[in-house]
This record gives sequence, C-alpha cells and structure tokens, in this order.
Amino acid sequence: MAAPMITDAAPENEKEDRSLCRSKHIKFFCRCLQVLPSGYTSLDTSRLTISFFALSGLDVLNALDSVEKERNEIIDWIYSLQVLPDLEKTDKRNRCCGFRGSAAIGSKYNPTGVPKTENNISHPYDWSHIAMTYTGLASLLILGDDLSRVQRSAIIQGIKALQLPDGSFAATIDGSENDMRFVYCACCISYILQDWSGIDQEKAIKFIQDSLSYEYGIGQGPGLEGHGGTTFCAIASLVLMGRLHTAFSKKQIQGIIKWCIFRQQTGFQGRPNKPVDTCYSFWVGATLKLLECFEMIDYASNRSFVLSTQDESVGGFAKWADYHPDALHAYFGICGLSLMGESGLLPIHPALNISQRAADHLKTIHLKWATENLTT
Repeated sequence: MAAPMITDAAPENEKEDRSLCRSKHIKFFCRCLQVLPSGYTSLDTSRLTISFFALSGLDVLNALDSVEKERNEIIDWIYSLQVLPDLEKTDKRNRCCGFRGSAAIGSKYNPTGVPKTENNISHPYDWSHIAMTYTGLASLLILGDDLSRVQRSAIIQGIKALQLPDGSFAATIDGSENDMRFVYCACCISYILQDWSGIDQEKAIKFIQDSLSYEYGIGQGPGLEGHGGTTFCAIASLVLMGRLHTAFSKKQIQGIIKWCIFRQQTGFQGRPNKPVDTCYSFWVGATLKLLECFEMIDYASNRSFVLSTQDESVGGFAKWADYHPDALHAYFGICGLSLMGESGLLPIHPALNISQRAADHLKTIHLKWATENLTT
C-alpha cells in the first residue's frame, strides 16, 4: 500500500478520544519474544534488537511481570550473544567484542561471560554489531541484571576499533556502513559502561557539527538531508557526552528546536514534505525533551495520531493508521505516549531510550563500580 498523502488529516468524526489498549499491547510484545511472522525473517540477525523493543515496551507499560518466569532465561540468552575475547585477550580478537544480534552464524551457546578453554571463535566473521551491543546492554538493564558478566574492557576496545577518521562509527569491524546512528550507539555503550576511553570525543563532536544542515536538521553525515531520527541520535549523543551547549551555539540550538517543532503536522514527520509516522513522536519528541522544549508541541494532536495507529485487535502500533503493526513502531508509539505523560506508562530516559526505572538501576550499578574502584 502507498503512504498516505501528507495533506491527509483525520476527519473530525474520527478525532474522538481514544484510549490506550494496554492489555493488547502487552500481549503483542510478549508474542514478539516468542514467535514472529514470516515477514521478520530478514531480521534474523537482529533478533536482539527486536527483543529490546519488546522488553523495553513491556517495561514502559509497567508489565515486566509478564515475563518474570522467563527473566533468567532471557538474560542468559542475551549473554550467550556476547562476542567474548580469547583467553589471551589479544587486540585482534578484542576488536570484535560486543554483542552479536543472534546465533545465526553458528556461535556456541555460552552465557557465562567467560571464554572457554577451547577455541572461542566459531567463525572468522563472528563479530559484534554496535547496535546489538547497545540494545543488548539496554535489555540487561531493563531486566535488572547487574552487568557482572559483561566484558567491559573488551567491549570498549571493540568500540574504539569502530571509530573512523572522520569521527563517525561503523557498525562492525569490516564491511559496514557508518553514520550518526552508530555514533549514538557508541555514546550509549560508553555511558552505560562508564568508560569513554573508546571514543575520540572531539572527532565525534566534529562529525556531528559537520552534519548540521542549512535548515538546522541533522543528517546521517556531512552534506546529507536533515532527518528526525539522526537529529535525535546527534543531540542525544551530545547530551550523554555533556557537550550539547559547547558543540552548538545558542543560535544553532534555536534553529534545531524550530526545525523539530516544524516537523509536527498532526503527529510528527521525519523530514519536510513527508507523511507523519508514529516513530517520530519519539525521535523528534525526545529531541525536544532533551532540548527542554517539549511543552511547545500540540499534545492532543500528537496523541490522537499515535493512538489512531494502534491495532485494537492484536495490539501494537503501525507507522500509519490501518497498516500492520510491527515491533519498532509499537515500541516507539508507546515511548511517544510516555513522553506526553500518558496514564499507566512509566517515564522514559530520553537520551538512553529506556525507562527511567532502568536508568535508575544503571545509577546503582555505577555507584557499585565506584565503590569497588575505591577498595581496590
């Protein structure tokens, strides 16, 4: 089906107040953790990210008790996807460390976080993926894990190996695209592991600055069109680095704010002259939260649009009304509503893209690490 026309607006008689189908969405996310339609086959190597959408969605819905019985099993599965250093912790192997998206390549099941005595490399292309490392760590936090099995030093070395001379990051150690998404993932990983030694921050900031377009949106890279998703990735990265107000001038920040506000039609669009899309209620909305201007949006119109895309039969959200729901839009639809304080939803940490509860759990882990450092 074609995308809806940008000028399309909901008829007045369809703008009645809808309610969030919470129980349906809980069931939708639970199904995403158990079985997926054949249309998801192409995402087999990204299972960890699909699981993150489901787990974080349940968390924001305050429904993690739905998977309490499977909690330890899910945690072990996530750890089994960790690409471990070899026993000698060689630099060559550490460059590959992090999390892979699934076991599709034939990696051996090892949830211990410790390399085995036998050859730990199951395939010459058994590399981590920077987005999977971020969603893997985020999922462990959501489930209340203490990150004790995470090979923190090796992952940081893996992140360092992915940064390119222009300051951007590749997704994998070889044969990968590089853009703003992976700068964001690198910053989230460094923030979570409380170790920024794997990032040349000045180069990363320069890459972000050079990606600011003439209209004040931020693109995938220098000279590219401003986009709602990559504007979020750039702004969130700067916030996590504590460099937002030194990287951009007051005039530039005001321009970014204006560009984001102008993305609202009913819901939000990702670029000018494009139809509104559920996920941008988070991408653009969270950017405005980080820029402390979220109150300038039209809450009622945004809420009405997002709820118009929920599937009231099977749960989940689609990118547009009357389309099939999917895990990504279901998750970001919930997050977009959370930003507006929707009843029954937990608040989220907009920069890390997890619930505030999970972010608070991370703080306790950081305090524990700080105490351990003082006693060693």
